[in-house]
Amino acid sequence: MSCLPTESNRKIERVVIKLSGSLFESDIEKSHLKPYIKMFSDLRNKGLKMVLVAGGGKNARRYITAARTMGADESSLDEIGIIISRLNALLMIAGFGRLVKQYVPTTLGEVAKAFDEKGFVVTGGLHPGQSTNATASLIAERIGADLFLNATSVDGVYTGNPKKDANAEKLSTVTVEKLSEILSNSDMGAGTYELMDMVALKIIERSNIPTRLVLCSPDVIVNVLEGSQDGTQILLR
Repeated sequence: MSCLPTESNRKIERVVIKLSGSLFESDIEKSHLKPYIKMFSDLRNKGLKMVLVAGGGKNARRYITAARTMGADESSLDEIGIIISRLNALLMIAGFGRLVKQYVPTTLGEVAKAFDEKGFVVTGGLHPGQSTNATASLIAERIGADLFLNATSVDGVYTGNPKKDANAEKLSTVTVEKLSEILSNSDMGAGTYELMDMVALKIIERSNIPTRLVLCSPDVIVNVLEGSQDGTQILLR
């Protein structure tokens, strides 16, 4: 793999990619996962080591909403979201076959062990109170990732919500301070995490993990790994 132009200019040999829950449709049979399966399989066959973290998506939000109306507390709602994200991870594992570790790790230690053994792991959420973004950043910290890609339903960080604000401007780079300001108005209830959350941001900052927020698209992900400047780079220093 070629180098992504980061401050350290390190060769990308190990990467953590948080996959948008938008990949996993409410009607799961309509989810367009095959192009992603092929793309990640090709990358692994070329020697790239990866951990993919599946988001919960619409099905997680549906279950969380239903459970909330029944009076479930937020930690219980988090656990529901984690279970759905692990089901999404298991679905992807079925597509990768023997290329990937054949189970969904449920702790940070299990992820690290599976990564050391296989070099390719798919997981979902790990702990209540943490978004899958935070989970992915912790994994990136634990395995010493050269890059953390947060692949989302939008193509970068904007000054406002681009789905609601026509004047919102896309940022090619964003400082931790500025992104914290943008995130300060975010809802942190179960199933509502968007872009990045404050926990994830603190983790990537403390370990200086090269991080880029990009559109969840096979072409975009490959382009970034080959050195393109798609999305928004988070400036950590």
